[in-house]
Amino acid sequence: MYSIDSIKYLIHIHIEAEGVVEKTDVIGAIFGQTEGLLGEELDLRDLQRSGRLGRIDVQIISKHGKTAGECYIASSLDRAETAILAAALETIDRIGPCMAAIRIQNIEDLRAIKRRQIVERAKELLLESFDEVGISTYDILAEVRQASRVEKITTIGPERLPAGPAVLDSDSIIIVEGRADVLNLLKCGINNTVAVEGTKVPDTVIDLSYKKNTTVFVDGDRGGDLILRELLQVADIDFVAFSPRRRSVEDMSRKEIVKSLRNKVPASVLKDHIEKDEPISDLVFEIEAGEEERNPILQKEETNTSAQNQPEQISTEPAQIHSEAPAEKNEPLLVKPENPRTIREHTEYMKHTGRSRVLAEDAGVIGDYSLQELKTILPKLNDDAAGIIVDAAVDQKFIDQAFAKGLTYVAANAFEGIVRRPTGLRMIPF
Repeated sequence: MYSIDSIKYLIHIHIEAEGVVEKTDVIGAIFGQTEGLLGEELDLRDLQRSGRLGRIDVQIISKHGKTAGECYIASSLDRAETAILAAALETIDRIGPCMAAIRIQNIEDLRAIKRRQIVERAKELLLESFDEVGISTYDILAEVRQASRVEKITTIGPERLPAGPAVLDSDSIIIVEGRADVLNLLKCGINNTVAVEGTKVPDTVIDLSYKKNTTVFVDGDRGGDLILRELLQVADIDFVAFSPRRRSVEDMSRKEIVKSLRNKVPASVLKDHIEKDEPISDLVFEIEAGEEERNPILQKEETNTSAQNQPEQISTEPAQIHSEAPAEKNEPLLVKPENPRTIREHTEYMKHTGRSRVLAEDAGVIGDYSLQELKTILPKLNDDAAGIIVDAAVDQKFIDQAFAKGLTYVAANAFEGIVRRPTGLRMIPF
């Protein structure tokens, strides 16, 4: 259509014709009815040949015997010359054989868009390039505290199993698969964990399970199934929690970990279904999807934090939550699709949340982020990401960034100031 690097202004023109006309009729009317009107210096044909005027882009639709649409002309003239040219276009009163009306909607200064892009990029560079110089006292304390939590990993029993420092003193424990899972839970302040380190359940873990309230927290894959089946046979398990599909416990964020532990399922429920020839993880997801709205069994999170930011423990005592309880903070009381599997279902789920979601090619969730976090996440997306859903308005800068990262679609509740629509990128309003 035009090159944003070589022009200054974009004239937005609205066209209405009392009849059916084509694009060639509109272009012919523009050249024909302005010829000689403004003198040789502002002749449209000469301006186009010299590159001071871009090509005329016409977008019209004919319905019920009438034609209406928009026309765009790019100009590298100065402000006064562009304004004179725009005013001259409004003198056009006929297109082809039909009476017509031309109205200039606005003249957009594309250099202002460039300036906004420069300012936004400068802000990003300032934050990214000078991050260490401007680190705050809070960030330093948080980093030191997190490091101290990781260093507190211990070993227990003759098998020297990786464990959190509170696993022997706590009334409840969380059994995970490996050392990396224990480390990740320690980063989140959960210090009553112990790892089985393999499919053969150690005697130390079996003994602890009979003395304490026990939750098993494993990956929702075949490896997790095998470990869980053995634990259910040889240990005294009270509850079972699973990581989201295609995610490992060691990769989960604190919010995801707490949510999974809250949505744990009593072991007795799994034992009733274990005779079925299906993966246990599939059964757990079916139970959660079917009973979450009616009578969910959620874990009551008990934290033991102090002013010194002491590590917190998550209790394994369940709490029955009535289905008519108020929705969580920032979530509207709307019926949302359970376990969305399509782009449409994901957009319905994200409505009125004020957040964003990055999806893979198979519509699987890569991550949910606040709108502020998305500014940092978007430039770092890899080839796994296929699209983004944003419960907010997006602008041209966002669309350009999404296209540059190879995304195939952007779903948003509004698109504002879009003057270029990249080929191959779907823009889905909701």
